[in-house]
Formats: sequence, structure tokens, C-alpha cells
Amino acid sequence: MSVPEDEERLLPLVQRWPRASNFVLSGCAATVAELATFPLDLTKTRLQMQGEAALARLGDSAREATPYRGMVRTALGIVQEEGFLRLWQGVTPAIYRHVVYSGGRMVTYEHLREVVFRKNEDQHYPLWKSVIGGMFAGVVGQFLANPTDLVKVQMQMEGKRKLEGKPLRFRGVHHAFAKILAEGGIRGLWAGWVPNVQRAALVNMGDLTTYDTVKHYLVLNTTLEDNIMTHSLSSFCSGLVASILGTPADVIKSRIMNQPRDKQGRGLLYKSSTDCLIQAVQGEGFMSLYKGFLPSWLRMVKLGLSFCCFCFICT
Repeated sequence: MSVPEDEERLLPLVQRWPRASNFVLSGCAATVAELATFPLDLTKTRLQMQGEAALARLGDSAREATPYRGMVRTALGIVQEEGFLRLWQGVTPAIYRHVVYSGGRMVTYEHLREVVFRKNEDQHYPLWKSVIGGMFAGVVGQFLANPTDLVKVQMQMEGKRKLEGKPLRFRGVHHAFAKILAEGGIRGLWAGWVPNVQRAALVNMGDLTTYDTVKHYLVLNTTLEDNIMTHSLSSFCSGLVASILGTPADVIKSRIMNQPRDKQGRGLLYKSSTDCLIQAVQGEGFMSLYKGFLPSWLRMVKLGLSFCCFCFICT
């Protein structure tokens, strides 16, 4: 049933433009969560680069001289060696990334749920629909956000480069975009997009599907109601599954994005994501694919809680 034009003008903006409103609300929630959890993301990226075996081909001695650090020691090392505020180095492109990624992901996922797949007659959203919708939504959002993710990863490693006596690559976030575009063209901004999209598909498959499934199970089979406690438990479980599925692709993505490149924009360490995977496993062992797992999980749980707040705001 359509709403008369005069009455439609009196409706709140959220009801008049639900898709646009959800995009904005999701982006705002993601930005707040990004600022709060970014030190975990920075720590995760630094952990993923530790002991990178492929650097031996370039004669990089820093890999041998730097002892391995865990999550806490890495974070404390950044504060002691670079300064407390360096825990937020690269946060600007990260915010850009989450506005595009989170907003695009949620709008795509909700559109698939409501228009394409729809709920069953019992108002339950089947698992297989959540899997397909979650993966597709993550792929779309991450592909669009790849340039911001690329700049974020490279800026997160600038502090380490300075400590190693290497020249800094960028003067700021906008200089980073301009330099990458000038050296590699449009394609250069999408370096590492294949493992990045793979990670997004796996993370969203684990995140959104586990979240929906666990929440549905708790409401139907326990005394818990559809409240913040239920959403928190669902976020805890979905973050764990998403981290298990997505961390290997995240490690590969970060290394490909951060690798040095020649004048033609070609990587000097890895030919492809498959080559990076093989070198990591052969040179560092299978568990090297799970470097940064703990801060990644903790961060996903906190981001999941922001998703809870988004759900409550929209409902």
C-alpha cells in the first residue's frame, strides 16, 4: 500500500529513505568502532609482517635482528619506540574504508535478505541464504574499499620503516593515494584485491551467518530474549568463526599490499596471492598464516558489538 505524497513528506528521513539511512547509520557506527579498536588492527598488521621469510631475497637483515613479539609486547613496543599516538597511525584511511565497506556491506546484505531471498513462511531466514548473502555482500563492499585498505596497511608499517632506518613512503593519507595512483595507475590502487575479497567473503560467511544462527538458537532454545546479552554472545561466537576463516587470507593480503614494488608497480616479493601463501608456509610454517589471530578476533568482537547497536537503532 503506497503512502500519499503529502503524508510521505511528513515521515522521518529514516522511513523515507531507509537504504540511505541504513548506509549512514552503519558508517557512523563503524567509524566509532574503528577509532576504539584501531590499536588492535595496527598490532595485528605488525604481527602479520613479523618474520616475513620472503624478505631474505632482498637481503633484509631487520627480519633476523628483530625478536618475535606477541600481541601485548608488540603494542607496548609501539608505544615505547614510536609514541602512544602511533597506535592510531593509518586510522584516517581505515575510517574511509569502513564507511565504504560497512555501509556497502550492510545495505547489500539487507537488500538480498528483503528483496532477493526473503524469509520463509515461518519468518526464519535460512542458513544457506545467510551464507550466500553474507559472502556476496562482503565481496562487493571489500572490492569497493580496496584502495583505502591498501593505503591503511602501508601507513601502518611506516613507523616500523622509520625504526629500521628506511625512508618514509608518504607524507600523509592523501599523498599516499596520489603516489600509489601516479606509480601504479588505477590498477595500483587495487593491489592485493584478490586475497582481500577472499578474506571478506570468508569473514562475512563466518560473521553474518554465525551471528544470525547463534542469535536464532539462543532465542528459541534458552531463556535469553532478543536483547544486548544475546547480541553480545552472538558477536563473540561470530568473531571467533570469522577470525578462524579469514586470518590466513588477511595475512596474505597484508603482505602483498605492503611488499616493495619496482618502477612498473610489480611486487618484488610475491608474484601472486598463491605465491605468497606458498612462501609463507614453506619459510615460516603453516601457523604463520594465523599471525595476528588474537587481536583480529578481539577486534571483530568489538566491531560486532557496534553492529548490535546498529541493529537496535534501526529497529
